[in-house]
Amino acid sequence: MNRPARLVVVALTASTALLLTACGSGGGDDSSSDKIKGADAGGEKTSASPSAPASQDTTGRPKITLSKDFQANFEGWTNSDPKLQAILNDGREELRSKYAAIIESNPDSDAVAFYNSGTSLASAREWIKSFTDTDDGLIGKVTVYNPQVHINDSGSGVLFYCVDERKASTKNRKTGKVTTTPDKPESVLQYRARLDKTTQGVWKNVSLTTAAGGCN
Repeated sequence: MNRPARLVVVALTASTALLLTACGSGGGDDSSSDKIKGADAGGEKTSASPSAPASQDTTGRPKITLSKDFQANFEGWTNSDPKLQAILNDGREELRSKYAAIIESNPDSDAVAFYNSGTSLASAREWIKSFTDTDDGLIGKVTVYNPQVHINDSGSGVLFYCVDERKASTKNRKTGKVTTTPDKPESVLQYRARLDKTTQGVWKNVSLTTAAGGCN
């Protein structure tokens, strides 16, 4: 979260950049080529959904727990189509798995590998490692909202969503130093993911890009 802007296109001060390190950016096909109507403008809002997942199912999905000091609130994370809801569910857990890995200082998290593959997994681990290398954890909260989802002609899932990081911070485990996120439009990111369904029925991220300020 307070990582230098080495992974993001926009220029931010190293001491204040939060998750604007383009979490898992690049790698694979750019999912942004699969346009979703209303993704930039906000689209329709639906009712809030719980931030915690349902209990584990028969696919062996890992149980992901965040610390009491950090919350990821998912709003409107529902869809009337069961197929699209399945993408939303796995997309939500993919993001939560990375937050948990940072908090646990574990870039080799099995949960992250469960929800990512190929270059998406490599870039996710690199992003997590940028926190663990400096012994930083996460505190505060992020709000994840306005999910836009569809299945494209090739059968891949396309998921756009917004992440507001302005109430989240990093905290150094050794020094206790807290670095807050700047209250700027760039601290609200649009995530653009492409997901492929495994034979076990899990939707895994195969590519992810982020756009700072993309939801404003």
